[in-house]
Amino acid sequence: MQSQWQTTAGGLGQGVDSAAQNKVLRNTYSLLALSMIPTALGAWLGMEMQFMLRGWMGLILFLGVSFGAFFAIEKTKHSAMGVVLLLAYTGFMGLWMSQYLQFAMQFSNGAQLIAMAAGGTGVIFFSLATLATVTKRDFSFMGKFLFVGLILAIVASLANIYFQLPALSLAISAAVILIFSAYILFDVSRIVNGGETNYITATLSLYLNVYNIFVNLLSLLTALGGERD
Repeated sequence: MQSQWQTTAGGLGQGVDSAAQNKVLRNTYSLLALSMIPTALGAWLGMEMQFMLRGWMGLILFLGVSFGAFFAIEKTKHSAMGVVLLLAYTGFMGLWMSQYLQFAMQFSNGAQLIAMAAGGTGVIFFSLATLATVTKRDFSFMGKFLFVGLILAIVASLANIYFQLPALSLAISAAVILIFSAYILFDVSRIVNGGETNYITATLSLYLNVYNIFVNLLSLLTALGGERD
């Protein structure tokens, strides 16, 4: 679930002002780093509260808050309120993430698995973001394929709420990691090449990439390497 719902079909801009795009990129990375603070606070609060809401009710709440936030952020992306709403949404996402963290901590090596997921996510993000920035290659050609892949992953995830197939869950997590890793290339490329000029929108896209990679990588690690006492 991405702001790519709105940006995937868009092409990259022409006649790029490199100084302006470098500023957008710097502001995006700064706001992305700042967004980790409410995410961490939300995750801590969720773990303290033992927050747990999954299944169809959880999905409805998640989608309602997310799409409401996407709409509000888009409407206010040229003002300071856009930053406030973005940070508020990342706090909610941290609260939601706490469910995955609580599950991981049920294993004796849960803290290690969380650290591995965080480290792996960091390596993926910085490697692909650097590749897109340094090469300045146009990755916009991937947009339609990634959007289709995202839709298929969402449909499979919805189906698995009913079927509850462990093997399908692993396959979905692996696919989501690949899709959102590729979206990092796509989104950073859009900034570098002038297709995205608003750092708030850019931050939301990259944040969702990082978030989805982390939670799905953690899901894979707990499923494959979780150790019971």
